Amino acid sequence: MTVHKVIFDTDPGVDDAMALLFLHLSPQIDLVGVVTTFGNGTIDQTTRNALYLVDRFKMNVPVARGAGKPLVGEPMDPPDFVHGQNALGNVAIPESFEGKADPRPAYRFIIDTVRAAPGEITIVAVGRMTNLALALREAPDIVPLVKQIVVMGGAFGISGVLGNVTPAGEANILGDPEAADEIAAASWPITFVGLDVTQQTLMPTEYLSALAKDGGEAGQFIWEVSRFYEAFHQAGGVPSIFVHDSSAVAYLLQPDLFETRTGAVRVSTEGITRGMTVQKPDTTSYIPGPWDGRPSHRVCTTVDSEGLRRLYRDTVVNAA
Repeated sequence: MTVHKVIFDTDPGVDDAMALLFLHLSPQIDLVGVVTTFGNGTIDQTTRNALYLVDRFKMNVPVARGAGKPLVGEPMDPPDFVHGQNALGNVAIPESFEGKADPRPAYRFIIDTVRAAPGEITIVAVGRMTNLALALREAPDIVPLVKQIVVMGGAFGISGVLGNVTPAGEANILGDPEAADEIAAASWPITFVGLDVTQQTLMPTEYLSALAKDGGEAGQFIWEVSRFYEAFHQAGGVPSIFVHDSSAVAYLLQPDLFETRTGAVRVSTEGITRGMTVQKPDTTSYIPGPWDGRPSHRVCTTVDSEGLRRLYRDTVVNAA
C-alpha cells in the first residue's frame, strides 16, 4: 500500500472539512501538516476552523496560518451564504480548545517541510493558491523536491462546465488568479481537479444520512456540517452537494477513478475572463502563443462518481 505524505492547503469550509477527514481517516495518508488560506472564511476563521478540526479529531499535526489576501488586491467577501457565518455550516464550535498555530507562516512551513523530505511531500491544495505562490517566490529550489501537487480548482470547459463565481472563474482560482498562473508556470507535477469533474459527483441526502449512522463521530459530523451546505445547493436547483475538495483527495488515493489529459495551463488575470483556466492539450498544435514554454500538467476530464462515493464511505466507515 502506497502511503502519501501530505500537506493540506485549505480554507475550511464545509467541503474542506469533509476532505480533511477523508485524509485523516485514510490508511494511505500520512498527514504531515495543515496550512490555511483565506477563501470560504477570513484567514482568522479558516485558521480557527482548522485548529478546531485538528483538535476535535485528534489529528496531531501542525497547523500553519497562511495568506489573508491575494497577491494582488483585496480578498473577495467570504461566501457565508454557502458555508455559513462561521464557514463550517454554522455548527457549534467551542469558544476555546487545545492547539495553537505553528509560529511559521504557511509558505515557510511548506518550504521547510519539503526541504526536510525531498521527493516525498504531496501538497493537496483546495483553497486559493496564494501560499504555494509565496513559497515558490521565496524558494524556487523546492520545485523539483515536491512529489506532486493536487489542486481542487479551475473549470476547463469540458462538457460545457463554466465557473461557479463568474461564467469564467471558479472560486479557488478566481480568488487569486495571479497565484494560480504562477504555480502553473513551474515544472512541479500538478493535477487540476476542477469543476469539470467535481460537479459530476453528488452526495445525496440518503448517502450522507447513512454516513451519520455508520461512520461514527466523523460520519455524524459530516452530516451535521453539511446541512447548511446542502440547503444552499438545493436552493440553487442542485439536489444534493457537489463533491469538490474530496474529489482532489480521491484523485490522490485512487487516480484510476479519473481520466486526465495533459498540457500547459494558463490562468487569465484580466478583464471579464479573469480567473478562467485554459489548457493547451499536448495532442493539439496551435500557432505560437502564451502557453508556449510552459510545463505540461494534468487536468481531470472524467470521474467514476460511484467509485468515488464508495471510496469516501469505505474510508469513513472502516475507521469508525
